Amino acid sequence: MKFVFKVVSWLFAASLLVSLSACSESHEPSKSTAPEAPKTTGLTLDVYKSPTCGCCEGWVEHVEAAGFETLLHHPSDLGAIKQQYGIDSSYQSCHTAVSNNGYVFEGHIPADIMQRFLANPPADAIGLAVPGMPMGSPGMEMGDRYDDYVVMLMRKDGSAEVYQQIKGKR
Repeated sequence: MKFVFKVVSWLFAASLLVSLSACSESHEPSKSTAPEAPKTTGLTLDVYKSPTCGCCEGWVEHVEAAGFETLLHHPSDLGAIKQQYGIDSSYQSCHTAVSNNGYVFEGHIPADIMQRFLANPPADAIGLAVPGMPMGSPGMEMGDRYDDYVVMLMRKDGSAEVYQQIKGKR
């Protein structure tokens, strides 16, 4: 079983490296036309990411602009962090954030959706995830290119369901 997990972890890491080629250290901040989300006060996110990932930096800028405070961490094994917080491999992305109240936010989740979740989290939730790295999501801006994507609600029992579907530009 450990061998299978190591192979799966290695394959995930390799696929992230390929995906991260879309990330650039010279990131331009998001120029979203969506209404500004209400400020989040007193909430800190511990963000676990690679020190060189530009799209992760873009997402951090996005959530900070919405009022979240962030503490950045650059662990040598991001897979171990994801495993520690119960993030199934099918929901993983390039960075993991954990709020000071214990909720997990995996990937390029829009800040306003995180704020809505935090205002009324389901009792059995561990957090939200945007699997992969969809173009047009916060931190993954690529001109006029936008993928449709879903924000998943992850539950303590390992199940998940669609929390919100994102179609095109927000």
